[in-house]
Amino acid sequence: MENPTATDRDAEIERVSMQRNKLRTRHASALAKLMEERQDLRGVNALADLVDDSLRWSA
Repeated sequence: MENPTATDRDAEIERVSMQRNKLRTRHASALAKLMEERQDLRGVNALADLVDDSLRWSA
């Protein structure tokens, strides 16, 4: 088995970073949509409220 080069590791780190950013954006978008549709969920989960509020303030 070959040892990965620094370039290979950097490329893998970049790929994983981009994937995480896409997932984070998709999750935040879905959460904002859900919180908009279901006002009764407000106050159920503090992290969800925080993300929803953050999205509202950044828009």
